Amino acid sequence: MTKLKTGRHTSSLKEVRKAKKRGKRNMSIKSKIKTSIKRVETAVSNGDIKMSQEQLRRSFSEWDKAAKKKIVHFKTASNQKARLSKLVAKAKNSKNKD
Repeated sequence: MTKLKTGRHTSSLKEVRKAKKRGKRNMSIKSKIKTSIKRVETAVSNGDIKMSQEQLRRSFSEWDKAAKKKIVHFKTASNQKARLSKLVAKAKNSKNKD
């Protein structure tokens, strides 16, 4: 990168570069979260309790990391974790009754 002449807008140019980098990071982490949710839901719909519990554990990890980095709000992460837990627990209970 060539050296910029000093002036008022050099800091704003740097902020634009930083925002692009952060945006890419955020999109990649959000994509991982969405994929982990789909994996849990797929495992539950297939009736594979052991796999759904494993995927739930991984999904929890993804949500926690995203909340820690403030990519998603911590309460959003908590709500989604509760929703997925309820889904897996319901599948587990219905499997035990059969």
